[in-house]
Amino acid sequence: MKQIIYIFATALLLISCEDFKKGYEDGMAQAEAEAAKQDSLAAMPEVELHIFDGGSILAKQKQMFSAGDKYAGETQELASPFYIIKHPDGILLWDTGLPEGLVGQGDVTPEGDAFTISRQEKIVDQLAKVGLTPADVDMIAFSHVHFDHTGAANNFPNAKWLVQQTEMDFIKSDAIKDNAFYAPDSFSKLTNTEVIEGDVDVFGDSSVMIKFFPGHTAGHQALYLTLKESGPVLLSGDTYHFQQNREDAVVPQFNYDMEESRESIKEFEDFAAKTNAKVIIQHDPKDFKASMTKNPMK
Repeated sequence: MKQIIYIFATALLLISCEDFKKGYEDGMAQAEAEAAKQDSLAAMPEVELHIFDGGSILAKQKQMFSAGDKYAGETQELASPFYIIKHPDGILLWDTGLPEGLVGQGDVTPEGDAFTISRQEKIVDQLAKVGLTPADVDMIAFSHVHFDHTGAANNFPNAKWLVQQTEMDFIKSDAIKDNAFYAPDSFSKLTNTEVIEGDVDVFGDSSVMIKFFPGHTAGHQALYLTLKESGPVLLSGDTYHFQQNREDAVVPQFNYDMEESRESIKEFEDFAAKTNAKVIIQHDPKDFKASMTKNPMK
């Protein structure tokens, strides 16, 4: 009997030692991974993300943000921000908000009664608050060229415009004509173009990455940033328009390509999970307000 107890006790001791060893090894691996992550962030350049108010939108028919009758009878408030990304090697402007002709007009409801839109300030005045002029902006990129993202673009005629080949092909096609979602005149002064295809490392150090997620438009894209204090951040473009949209994983009925949109949603979520990025849904009012409390993000 004593021998049995001894064998049993020895077995428990061995198991406990193995568990301890595994726990120790797992803990060390986790600590090493965290240290490597911190070292990687420390090696990154100092990048700042400045968030600005490019107007507001009341979508009177929320169901347009799904392919079926989901959200029928509901409305949805949307933000329309734009962003300045300061990098040691240059300044990138991401989106520009609603048309500047809205400034001073109050709430405006365009023909069709689908939206009520407004914008309080011109982009030049907003940039001046952080000591910038249009001449300081080296590059401009839109998540896509819908009118609520290109509204103040012509203030930057000398900036290099980074645009996807598929988006440019659409812009040059007859399909854009008389389409109420686009306002080509709002970016007609952007003649210094750099046509890109797919993902692009903007500054060559992985700190600012354009990510290609087509479907909402032919050349829709998002922006991935590595910030030293805030960590990885992913600006959604219009992959989603609000948090419920993301939770439901639905595709707006007005998207350029529905199937491509569904595939991009999967790729977007896979990338966000892989990088552990903080996702900012650009049009979501809550995400916008939360981002503004940490403005600028570093």
